[in-house]
Parts: sequence; C-alpha cells; structure tokens
Amino acid sequence: MKRIRVLLADDHQIVREGFRALLGHERDIEVVGEAETGRQAVQLTRKLRPAVVVMDIAMPLLDGLAATRQIRRDFPETKVLILSAHSDDAYVEQACALGASGFLLKQTSADTLAQAIREAHQGKTFFSAPVARRLRERWQQPASQGGRAGKDYRLTSREVEVLKLIAKGKVNKQIANELGVTFKTVDKHRQRVMRKLGIHDTAGLTRYAIHAGIIKRSARATAS
Repeated sequence: MKRIRVLLADDHQIVREGFRALLGHERDIEVVGEAETGRQAVQLTRKLRPAVVVMDIAMPLLDGLAATRQIRRDFPETKVLILSAHSDDAYVEQACALGASGFLLKQTSADTLAQAIREAHQGKTFFSAPVARRLRERWQQPASQGGRAGKDYRLTSREVEVLKLIAKGKVNKQIANELGVTFKTVDKHRQRVMRKLGIHDTAGLTRYAIHAGIIKRSARATAS
C-alpha cells in the first residue's frame, strides 16, 4: 500500500512530536519531515515533495498563510491543510482563497486529522465542524445581517448565482443560457467575482464555493 507522505509545519516541537506520534498509528500515512518555520516548510516541500502539508498559521520567518500561497503556486500537486488554534473567519477565508484543502482546529482528534489528510490527498476538502458551520451560516445570512455577499466581498445575488454555476462545472455559454443573459454579461460577472475574491482560476473558485457551503462537495466538477 502506497503511504500518504506528510510534512508537519509548526513552530512548537512538542506539537510536531505529538502529531507525529498520533499519525504514526495510521498504516497509510507517513510523516516524512518537520518544519518549524514557514520558510522551511516551503524548502522541505521542494526537497521532499510531500502529498500533504499540515500547516500552522503562526510561524516565524514566513507565516503559514504565506507559505501556503507559495506551496500551492510552486507545487500544485501538494495539498495544504491548515491546522491552527486560530479559527477567526478572516484566517479561514484567506486560507480558502489561497487554495488550502481544509482548515482544522488544534483540538481536532487524531482520527479526524487522519481523515482530513486522506481527503486532501484525494483532492477533497475538509473542515472542522465548527468552522464548516460558521462558513455555511455566513453565506446563508442576508446582506443586511452581515452575510458574506453583503459585507466583505460584496458579491451580488447574481454574482453568487454565477459562482455557483461555475463551481458546478458550467462554462460561460451554459451559464448564459441557464440565466437568460448574454455570454458577455456572464464573463463580466465572472471577472468581478474573481476580482472580489482574489481568485483567478476556475479550480480555485470551485474550491472556494465548496468551502463556503455554496455547493455541496458532491456537486464539484473541476476542483483539484
């Protein structure tokens, strides 16, 4: 059985040792390296080419989010799972936008961490239950109550519709036919969504829509 190669990135040695010990009981997972800074996480990803990096946010020299950006840009075959004590919505949303495959809280059980690693390796996403619940609630809130569409990124209801169809694998022509608008109008909506979210590829938009609960994972078509 081919084991999933994992790199642990956390600036606390005792935390890394704990994760390594927990994952050592999983027959299909192998910890191949440890990084104590974000910069080292990027360097070891280049050297070891792990399948999954389990990444803390608060690290010296390069924080976990910046390291995630570099790893997803330079080594797209490597998945990144954020595992942090910080669960602020801003961190979660930025991690999603940077292409992280999930966001776990540090009180996560060993079984849940192993499951998240397996799902990330398979190209899926995984969130700790409290994080997933908050994401869904924010997207379901009306704009007047501070929901995502009306606050941080100011997506209009039409832009949310377009994002949902993009995430379901529809191309601009199909979206135009479904919404009864022109191809050019759909393209304008797509460009606005990309600009507001800071995501400039279809796979990234799809991952974001899944993360935010706009579509269910089973509806995913193009995320990787």
